[in-house]
Amino acid sequence: MLLAIDIGNTHTVFGVYRGTNLMVDWRATSVHQRTEDEVGSQILLFMEGKGIEPKDISGVAISSVVPNLTDVFIAMSKKYFGQAPVVISSALDLGIKIHYDDPSAVGADRLCNAVAGYAKYGGPLVIIDFGTATTYDVVAKNGDYLGGVISPGVETSAADLHRRAAKLPKVELRFPKKIIGTDTVESMQAGILYGALDAMEGMVMRLQEELTKREGKKAKVIATGGFSEFIKQHSKTIEAWEPSLVLDGARMIYERVVGK
Repeated sequence: MLLAIDIGNTHTVFGVYRGTNLMVDWRATSVHQRTEDEVGSQILLFMEGKGIEPKDISGVAISSVVPNLTDVFIAMSKKYFGQAPVVISSALDLGIKIHYDDPSAVGADRLCNAVAGYAKYGGPLVIIDFGTATTYDVVAKNGDYLGGVISPGVETSAADLHRRAAKLPKVELRFPKKIIGTDTVESMQAGILYGALDAMEGMVMRLQEELTKREGKKAKVIATGGFSEFIKQHSKTIEAWEPSLVLDGARMIYERVVGK
């Protein structure tokens, strides 16, 4: 079995694969001050509840955008599973060409999305990851990673609005029944969520226009990330939903690197 780990700024997602099958996955808060023992104990506890023993894990793959947590999880992997993990980066043989000016600046999660997205759907693609940031990753029809867009995430925008405006409360992130709010909470929900939805669809339109000129065909639009299920229900642009795309990409890259 392979333990795949997606370390984000807000959440860390774990998945256990048997072959290509994602048997179980779970999400935890990314606590930046945790030790390898705290992380290891948490993982073992969850695995125990699913009947998975540490000796069942024969490999670990880590996608991380939080450098200080990367070292913690590397140490945890070695101590609790006896495995030196494959840490995803542009320095690995990913099977794709990266067209970023500095390939090392591309987040591991974005690389995983590109690899898994292309493996599942071919190209061209626009992959939208709704997390702490909302990222748009653009993949060519031959699988090359062309670059993308980074914008504030839904929850990030909402938290910043509450923090910066003294009289605006923290609100539940749900779409209101009507666009014209008749109280402060509804008005904020409409602005945050419909604003994010319209911004996403406008950005995809711009990306499609540029990509169609380059690739000669329209890109398929895939959504992933913590808020993707929430947003896709209100979008006419999103064509496919892949909640475990980063984990899938980490697994595929691991298999390529170790030759399995």
